[in-house]
Amino acid sequence: MERERQDSEQRRPPRTITPLSTPAIGGVGMLRFPFSHEELRVLVKSALDEDGAFNDLTTLATVVSDRRARGRLVARRAGVVSGVPLAVEAFCILDPKVTIRVDQEDGAHVARGESILYLTGHARALLAAERVALNFMQKLSGVASLTAKYVEEVRGTRARILDTRKTTPGWRLLEKYAVRCGGGTNHRLNLSSAVLIKDNHLAAVDGDVAVAVRRARDLAPAGTKVEVECESLDQVKAALDANADIVMLDNMSPTQMGECVRMVNGRAITEASGGINLDTVRRIAETGVDWISVGALTHSAPALDLALDFE
Repeated sequence: MERERQDSEQRRPPRTITPLSTPAIGGVGMLRFPFSHEELRVLVKSALDEDGAFNDLTTLATVVSDRRARGRLVARRAGVVSGVPLAVEAFCILDPKVTIRVDQEDGAHVARGESILYLTGHARALLAAERVALNFMQKLSGVASLTAKYVEEVRGTRARILDTRKTTPGWRLLEKYAVRCGGGTNHRLNLSSAVLIKDNHLAAVDGDVAVAVRRARDLAPAGTKVEVECESLDQVKAALDANADIVMLDNMSPTQMGECVRMVNGRAITEASGGINLDTVRRIAETGVDWISVGALTHSAPALDLALDFE
């Protein structure tokens, strides 16, 4: 059924964008792009300014002003698409009359050589916008593609793949969006979103989990989830006794995690964290944990190889 759903999504008719209708922001399923169109435009304009795209000396010297061109933004490796609205906006800013056919939306799985965008517009504009468009999409599609690999590894278990706060400064909303494009789930957005009591927080209260949780309950707004990072069975028991909502099993072996999951027995959400990779994630998921958080999704994802090819 999942494969049928993905196949159906990939067979959606292409969407055409002109400057008369601003780029649709969204994608597959419940995806929502994290910025309004005005915020998107400011971000992309800033990137174009940084790259000197409005004074592309090479293009100005070699391409006549009225030359038009057609091209495809294609995947040179298989992966998951993310960042289409950003790429579209880059081309639209530099050529208000560009026409763009969106062949693959964010969240779509693409094969090597598959077209993502088909563009018709002024050659100078397409060339000047190319690098910014690719920089956004390669980075975000890399995050989405790596996330999809982790999601596939744990398929059939109860575990969900989560990101962390280990994001590129200024790019958090985009990178967490890319995680969703890859089928992952977002952990807390920032330090004000939830309570996560870690080892250094516990050290500040002499290791007393109950005191840390009680203080968090007293300070945080009603309904705020409280999570405790645990490195031993004793800490897990203490977190449960303190009625923590989430118990993080930090840098434990799969055997230890299994013991902790049995101890928790549904009284709290269990989260595995620390040093998890594609070789170990399946074994960890099979312990019965609810969440598996992976910092590598955002801090170590390789860029997806994409290119703009002129016809």
